[in-house]
Amino acid sequence: MDSTEPLPLAVQWSVHLARDRRRSEHTVRAYRATAQRLVAFLTAHWGQAVDRRAVAGVEAADLRAYLAQRRGGGLTNASAARELSAVRGFLDWANGDGTAPRLKGPRVKKGVPRPVSPDEAVALAGAVAQESDEPWIAARDWAILLLLYGAGLRIGEALGLTGAVLPLGETISVRGKRDKTRVVPLLPAVRAAVEEYVRLAPWPAARDAILFRGMKGGALSAGVVRVKVRAARTRLGLSERATPHALRHSFATHLLGRGADLRALQELLGHASLSSTQVYTAVDAAHLLDVYRAAHPHG
Repeated sequence: MDSTEPLPLAVQWSVHLARDRRRSEHTVRAYRATAQRLVAFLTAHWGQAVDRRAVAGVEAADLRAYLAQRRGGGLTNASAARELSAVRGFLDWANGDGTAPRLKGPRVKKGVPRPVSPDEAVALAGAVAQESDEPWIAARDWAILLLLYGAGLRIGEALGLTGAVLPLGETISVRGKRDKTRVVPLLPAVRAAVEEYVRLAPWPAARDAILFRGMKGGALSAGVVRVKVRAARTRLGLSERATPHALRHSFATHLLGRGADLRALQELLGHASLSSTQVYTAVDAAHLLDVYRAAHPHG
């Protein structure tokens, strides 16, 4: 390629995500692939080459056609929501002013309350982080929501962490209700998210200081996180059940579905009694029944 030839749009977008928004390598790779799919679709859809100016002119009807093609390929509701979130970010970047068309994403069928799916949890966390132009705030929001989904923390527990938890290891000590302390394993992705936030935060992580800070340096309010999640779930077309606390429920239910026993789950969640944990068996059974009814010929 000639050195004077501009990089493909999807590559330009990924450079912006990595350099300016400091997104993780995994996120950059996934979003670049989405942008490449969209550009390829628009090239065929419009019958002409697509540049940044053309992408900036995408309308809601074009997005509906793109999503219809993707859904035709077997994309699930949750994956479609995540795809739409990435597309919106790409179009906002192409516009330069954040005025990409807003298209309501696919909704999850209403019924028995169920946990947020893994795809929805990651899409929700990514959409919240993507809204901030400040890299450290984006990293903060991503880290907090991963602590809820990936470690099962309550929102208050995550926001109550101090610099004393650093440097992070394979576990983290959490102070829960009634000042009970428990030790929770940290997945590598969760640990990396918190470490990235600490690296980017404009304040030093003093041992006795709150870890997650607000815009002016004070303690971050749980209300701020809830508002951000509410706005993100609306953009993604997720149901009202997609709340910060739902991410903790999802952590529990998904672990139970993978074979975790109730006693271990009780310890991880910090429940005072086993009866508090047993509610997840009913939730998991409801989910399994849904799967059975959908798959069984006589369901």
